[in-house]
Amino acid sequence: MMYKRFFVSVILLVCFLSLFGKVRELTPYLADPDTNTGIAVIICPGGSYSWLDMKTEGVIPAKWLQSNGINAFVLKYRVASVGAYIFGFRVLGIGHKYPDMLNDVEWALEEIYTNADKYNVDTAKIGVMGFSAGGHLAMLSYLHNKTSYKPKFLCPIYPVVTMNNEQFVHKRSRRGALGVWRQYNKSMCDSLSVEDQIPEDCPPVFLVNCKDDPIVHCQNSELLDSALNVKNIPHRYIKYAIGGHGFGACEEKCSNECRLWKNEFLLWISNFNQ
Repeated sequence: MMYKRFFVSVILLVCFLSLFGKVRELTPYLADPDTNTGIAVIICPGGSYSWLDMKTEGVIPAKWLQSNGINAFVLKYRVASVGAYIFGFRVLGIGHKYPDMLNDVEWALEEIYTNADKYNVDTAKIGVMGFSAGGHLAMLSYLHNKTSYKPKFLCPIYPVVTMNNEQFVHKRSRRGALGVWRQYNKSMCDSLSVEDQIPEDCPPVFLVNCKDDPIVHCQNSELLDSALNVKNIPHRYIKYAIGGHGFGACEEKCSNECRLWKNEFLLWISNFNQ
């Protein structure tokens, strides 16, 4: 009887936690009119496609971009759920999976493109930045985007890249994106392996990771860098020796080395103002 009650309690807890992450939201952080560059960046926080780090990889990067004349839009996209992240399974199929999160970033792009005058942004300067699993989504926002509203640049920061390389795949992100059963579907994993999907017309990419990343193997970014080189896609790849994972734009979580990525990004993005 005690085990039965415990099992029921776990099921109820998973169901409760699965209620989170069901609503998509786009929160703008608009630049001051006097310093507005016209650039717009959609920010996709990470969280293994199961939860979202809305502060370190959402609000903090948005305020940093805003202070530098860049219009930022934090996207709360739909994910599997905290329950799926903790327990590794979904009760009664509750929780979102691919392509829900792709649909959300496409929705965000359309919102900004169609309201460019309202937000005071230049439609030639709209891009997507993402952290960890959000970096994977940032890449998909162009690679799998079937709409006419596509980003003009991509900024994956310590991203999940591969879904089919068993040596380097981040399994929690794959499970969060695809679900318990579809994570073993080879065709789905192949189609979501960014390194195998780079087209000839891929927009410029700004890519950052750290060699000592303990969460997402550093080889993920190296696979992406190699794929971009093969297709001659303009990109900037920076690999820091020390910094780990999950630092976002937070000074307190960055090493002295990896916090430099923000200055490098501002220098790189300034090309869009010329």
